[in-house]
Amino acid sequence: TMKNPVPQAASLLLEKLLLLVHVRPLPAGSSGEPPAAAPGYYDTSCFKRGDLLEVPRTLFIHFGIYLGENRVAHLMPDILPAFTGDRRQIQQVVTNKRLILGVITKTASIRVDTVEDFAYGGSILVNHMDRLFEDQVLGSEEAARRAEKLVGATAYSLLWNNCEHFVTYCRYGAPVSFQTDKFCETVKMIIRDQRSVLASVLVGLASIVCLGLAPCTTLPTIFIPFFLWMAG
Repeated sequence: TMKNPVPQAASLLLEKLLLLVHVRPLPAGSSGEPPAAAPGYYDTSCFKRGDLLEVPRTLFIHFGIYLGENRVAHLMPDILPAFTGDRRQIQQVVTNKRLILGVITKTASIRVDTVEDFAYGGSILVNHMDRLFEDQVLGSEEAARRAEKLVGATAYSLLWNNCEHFVTYCRYGAPVSFQTDKFCETVKMIIRDQRSVLASVLVGLASIVCLGLAPCTTLPTIFIPFFLWMAG
């Protein structure tokens, strides 16, 4: 028998919402500052200026453009550029608190870090996306120059302007995010499932009957999923 994909999709959706923003686990007793990366941990001799670097995580991939001399340009949510233009403060390693507030306020920065701080101990893939774009790959120097021109504060959107959009624009000329596409397909799968609509209806009715909530508050939880399912 074929397994029902909807529970798996729902689980993936929840995990993506929590982890796609690049939150990194900190050791117990940490004050919120990530531990310092060990210099020289990565062999950068195989990297070329303009290379697209990928760092696979459990549920997402972080991307950057290699600029040479152990430097990587990458986009990260960060609240600090909204409050100060002090480069010394902004250049400090982004803490989870800064990152989460950046996601909430839709602010970010395209920053240049060492390979160690960029990869954060993860494995690195080089130009792994080239096979998906074939003839669209720009010259390495052009990719690096595009990345350097964009360094600084920028808007952030989990769906429309994340680290993958940044690197695909730099190396392939068009901002694309396959992670976002997969995330949206997961949302559509859940919305289109009749049991999701039924669950929303039951929750809405239970809220009205048992909790005494006003229909104007709970009815949207019933009708919005229904109309989205019909439209799908």
